[in-house]
Amino acid sequence: MSTKHSKAAGRFLQHKELAAWHDETLWMVRAKRDKISKELPEWEDLRNMAEAIKMYSNSHLDTLLQEFEKNAQANGAHVYWAKDADEYCSIVHHILESHHVKHFIKSKSMLAEECGLNEYLEDKGIEVVESDLGERILQLMHKRPSHIVLPAIHIRKEEIGELFVKEMGTEPGNNDQTYLTHAARKNLRHKFIEAEAAMTGANFAVASTGECVVCTNEGNADMGTSQPKLQITAFGMEKIVPDREALGVFTRLLARSGTGQPITTYTSHYRKPRKGGELHIIIVDNGRSQILADKEHVKTLNCLRCGACMNTCPVYRRSGGYSYTYFIPGPIGINLGMLKAPLHYYDNVSACSLCHSCQNVCPAKVDLADQIYCWRQQLQRLGVASTPKHVMSEGMKFLMERPGLFDWALKNASLVNKIPHWMIYNGLNDWGKEHDMPVFAKESFNELWKKNKVK
Repeated sequence: MSTKHSKAAGRFLQHKELAAWHDETLWMVRAKRDKISKELPEWEDLRNMAEAIKMYSNSHLDTLLQEFEKNAQANGAHVYWAKDADEYCSIVHHILESHHVKHFIKSKSMLAEECGLNEYLEDKGIEVVESDLGERILQLMHKRPSHIVLPAIHIRKEEIGELFVKEMGTEPGNNDQTYLTHAARKNLRHKFIEAEAAMTGANFAVASTGECVVCTNEGNADMGTSQPKLQITAFGMEKIVPDREALGVFTRLLARSGTGQPITTYTSHYRKPRKGGELHIIIVDNGRSQILADKEHVKTLNCLRCGACMNTCPVYRRSGGYSYTYFIPGPIGINLGMLKAPLHYYDNVSACSLCHSCQNVCPAKVDLADQIYCWRQQLQRLGVASTPKHVMSEGMKFLMERPGLFDWALKNASLVNKIPHWMIYNGLNDWGKEHDMPVFAKESFNELWKKNKVK
């Protein structure tokens, strides 16, 4: 197996203070999620409902998406269908080019990241400005997000202070968060005013009303769409929900799971174009219909992109988002990457302890850990399994299938404790390269049980 993830994780862990801060901060968000979820007696009922609604919606995409299109057009919106990333980017560019747009402002959209929209438009001579604060910081740093909800969680305020001195002329050495936030707001305000078009993603699209729903805490999506009269909204087709009643289930789960809030500060419904303006809506496939046909991994489409699985994952918290080779890190990113291109992203499946914590906190009950386990079983078929690990597994199988040999090995295991260090930690011991070997007890559990059991 490739060690791309483990090597990148090792580099992240060299910065011990940052690594500890990253771990503690994300666990704090997980703790907030636990606290607020326990305030709802119906929490598990909501999760069950979310799973059921998602499974229904994703198995009725043909009718629900057509219903959405019909209602959105009746509202005065233009609706487009994009089969892949190239078509999505091309549609956006065509809309902007036909309106002579040179300054384009957008709020955070993982779909845009997925499809490489920013780079595509910039190559066509269009200025693209990210209006989410974390995304804007990363855009100025020429870095990608390391978390789907908290994109700049890995960046310390001192780095942001230095960046803003260079980009915004702020006071050198002043790293106060409030001061830096006000500086960013002032800088972005000019971009909002200058923009000739604005774009949002969509957390949800409601079939019965033809509206798109965007959940933010900064209000940047609303700010962006309030000034220019040309508005674009794009979403992956799995974002569809049947009606507002179903939407209510997800809005009760989303913020509680992702950030530990009862609801996001802004939950905005985009339904009709502004007076004298235009609303363009793009529905994107880009591989989602293929996932629908995969029975083992279809629940990946249940994902709400709340980030709860990342906040709880012991591997992600301690290795950072950049250690993953797919643009979405963490448990959901492992599965999405494998569905996208398994031979390119297979190294990420090792970044999981199979503790199932991600699966236990997912608001829509995506079977994340079970899916990762399934991917691990396919590595041999894909021709990318680790030979040393395969040999070790076969050796353990041989031992476990022979009780007499297994008991003998347990009885004599403590002898290993006396072997010189250099004889254990060498090139033949792959486990010892990344782990300390256990200290074996003098008595096995079986021996203790036989000795102490009550007759």
